[in-house]
Amino acid sequence: MYMAMGGLKCVAFLVMVASASQLAEAQVLGLLNLINISGLVSCSLNGNIIPNAATPTPPFPNALVEVSCGGNVISSALTNGAGVFNMVLNPLQFLLNNLLSSNCNVRVVTPLSNCNATLPSTGILQSPLQLIGTTAQGLFSVFNLVPVTFRLIGI
Repeated sequence: MYMAMGGLKCVAFLVMVASASQLAEAQVLGLLNLINISGLVSCSLNGNIIPNAATPTPPFPNALVEVSCGGNVISSALTNGAGVFNMVLNPLQFLLNNLLSSNCNVRVVTPLSNCNATLPSTGILQSPLQLIGTTAQGLFSVFNLVPVTFRLIGI
């Protein structure tokens, strides 16, 4: 009886060690991956470059861009002078599948009137995210996501 109890404790201990090892391996693999969300915001009703315009669509500098999932902001950045933004997320905190769901989107919350007084001062630009590929950077794999198409909502 005591021998059987000792054997069960040994098996239980080995199962715990194996489980901990798999968890540690998953965490290391997660640490070797990153999620990069980047894009360009232009000063237009849809935040995109207007093709074939008589005058080039200007960028939207200093615009606050947020990634929101289920109404919760999980990351934010300001666009630079060229209207470009970039955010890097840790996949241990944010799952790629969740970011690509209809529950998550990129929002430009700075009013369009900040870049052009003739554009609306209410509403936000919003777009779902799309995976455009994975790149390797040394030991890291980077999942690259971009906004699909911005739409002006809430006006």
